[in-house]
Amino acid sequence: MDYLWHDRKRTLFGLPLSFTKYSLSEERLFIEKGFLNKQEDEVRLYRIMDISLNRSFGQRLFGVGTIHCCSADKTLKDFDIVSVKHPRDVKEQLSQLVEAQRDAKRVSNREYMEHDDNDDMDEELS
Repeated sequence: MDYLWHDRKRTLFGLPLSFTKYSLSEERLFIEKGFLNKQEDEVRLYRIMDISLNRSFGQRLFGVGTIHCCSADKTLKDFDIVSVKHPRDVKEQLSQLVEAQRDAKRVSNREYMEHDDNDDMDEELS
């Protein structure tokens, strides 16, 4: 499989000294954790609803950041892509791929505003 991006979780001083790997294809994001016991997760990009970037002071010093993804995936739910290099570029690439997949699959993100019908009823009764 051809990956568009891949990296490892960065630890001390921004060095890739962990056993967490991230890979991104055109349709899926893969997260692999562990050394002896491995856990592999994947999320289809059209299931990602929202993406945000968090960078602590220490992360900024070493050029890394954490991307938080809100997902509609039932097993992975919301997740973080922790301490990766060039986080803004990765976030932008991920965002573009998510939108492309949502368009290709004809999936819409429906956001509902809360509306309390009882308030309208109270006004009519007064």
